[in-house]
Amino acid sequence: MNQVTGTTPSLPERRRTELSPAWTGPRVWILLWRKMGSVQSSRGGAGQPVWTRTLIGWHIVFWVLLGMTLALSFLGDLGAVRQALFAGTVVVLGAAYQFIGLYAIRSRRALPSYAYRLVLIASLMVLIGIYPQSVFLMFIASAQIWLLCEDIREGVGLSLLLVLGVGTAQLWSAGWGWDAFWSILPWMLVSLVVSLLFGIWIEKVITQSQQRAELIEQLESARDELAEAHHSAGVMAERERMAREIHDTLAQGMTSIVMLAQAAAAELSQGGNAAARLAAIEDTARENLAEARALVAAFTPVALSEATLTEVLRRQAERFAAETGVDVQVSLDLPDDEVAALPQAQQVVLLRSAQEALANVRKHAAATQVLITLGLSSNDVWIEIRDDGSGFYPGTTSGGFGLNAMRGRVEESGGTVQIESTPGHGTRVQVLIPAVQEDA
Repeated sequence: MNQVTGTTPSLPERRRTELSPAWTGPRVWILLWRKMGSVQSSRGGAGQPVWTRTLIGWHIVFWVLLGMTLALSFLGDLGAVRQALFAGTVVVLGAAYQFIGLYAIRSRRALPSYAYRLVLIASLMVLIGIYPQSVFLMFIASAQIWLLCEDIREGVGLSLLLVLGVGTAQLWSAGWGWDAFWSILPWMLVSLVVSLLFGIWIEKVITQSQQRAELIEQLESARDELAEAHHSAGVMAERERMAREIHDTLAQGMTSIVMLAQAAAAELSQGGNAAARLAAIEDTARENLAEARALVAAFTPVALSEATLTEVLRRQAERFAAETGVDVQVSLDLPDDEVAALPQAQQVVLLRSAQEALANVRKHAAATQVLITLGLSSNDVWIEIRDDGSGFYPGTTSGGFGLNAMRGRVEESGGTVQIESTPGHGTRVQVLIPAVQEDA
């Protein structure tokens, strides 16, 4: 929060024959200015006037000072005519503020702003000329001049006009003597300098507050855009993750069901017994249903929630061999307890990698043997799937979604995927991820 402070020119004056300071205790008015002139940049919009939040306070100060001036004038023994003229001027000033000044403050339009300030200066000249003790009204007059100004030059010009007008009224009230002039002159100069310094400072603070409000708006806009970008990235990442899970579970299970159904149909057409094929279809469908439910609840494979990774790999190998006739072997280069100690996330990555490699063997390799090896080195846990199928050129193939999904999953775990293959000499897929043991 920035506080805008100001002060009011103080002018001494005399009643016709004697000059005496009328505005005592200027420090009180300075403190009041500081209290009422707190400027806070509005977060609602950079174009909103920075005085808006303190406008009610300025209304109160204006009407209190005007009421005090009118009340004190009745104690000054002004006479009926002068008292009536004084009260009439107070009414004119109050009406001008109510119907012109407030509109100028809210609309920031130039014509009512200039009209009100000229009426304000003229009214102060009349009031101070009749009753010099009214000079403390310069406190609110100086503040309103700077409140309504659009630039520093305008504020300087009107502040100069205010000081000259009030000084002239004081000089007229004191009798136009040289003694009165030389007594008033220092106070006029001091009032002008103080008013200009505080007014320029106020203008600078207002400008900085508006710039700060614009910067806050820009930062909030950038924050909203960044939050939207993060949200979109999170949505895309979740979609990609879900796509990988569906591909590695449901899609592969459906592929198995299709192949088993085709094999069963062929056996039935030849008069054979397809009971074993139908049982395999039922088992695969049940596993797919369980995986679908697991996807709704979480991403941990159902198989891993019911058995160790070693058992799941061996079960997958047996089912793959039963469905395709390919000889599948599982080899462990580490004890079962160390496999079970691996973090759940790592076991999921290793299992999904093996499932994807087996799916590729089923679709493309035409292999007769597959070897799945699970090992743990000093820095990595790894799984290798090797087949003796037809092979391919890794550098020239574009790779399907499965290989890309495998790479994405492994890289999210900080690991790497290595594929070695030559046409006619089989394929070796190795997945390495950083070795991390779960705390017992």
